[in-house]
Amino acid sequence: MNLQNIVSGYVAAVNPTITGQYQQSNGYTTGANFKPVPSYAAAISVQIQMQALTYRDLTQISGLNINGEARAMYINGNIEGVDRAAERGGDIITLPDNSVWLVVHVLENWSTTSGWTKFVVTKQNGA
Repeated sequence: MNLQNIVSGYVAAVNPTITGQYQQSNGYTTGANFKPVPSYAAAISVQIQMQALTYRDLTQISGLNINGEARAMYINGNIEGVDRAAERGGDIITLPDNSVWLVVHVLENWSTTSGWTKFVVTKQNGA
């Protein structure tokens, strides 16, 4: 049962959902200067519920050395954060105001059972 779908209408009455562009990380390629260059799949539109991080979220990510502006996002689907072992750099979300957000940590992934994921994003300087 996807509880996110059930409550999203009620939450959207207070905090509207937004449509963003999601790009899944494809890992890295090597650039001409032998430095890693992130590679991403084509962007797809997704409905996003953006919220402030809760105290519990902040406690969970406190040791990850995350700096800058951070938010929690909910979407229907599977989102992946930074995975150094798999050499993945994290997925990217672009909002309607053209701000770019990097997925840095997955807080709750219920994509296989309930169809939604809650994750932490940090605002990036550019595309």
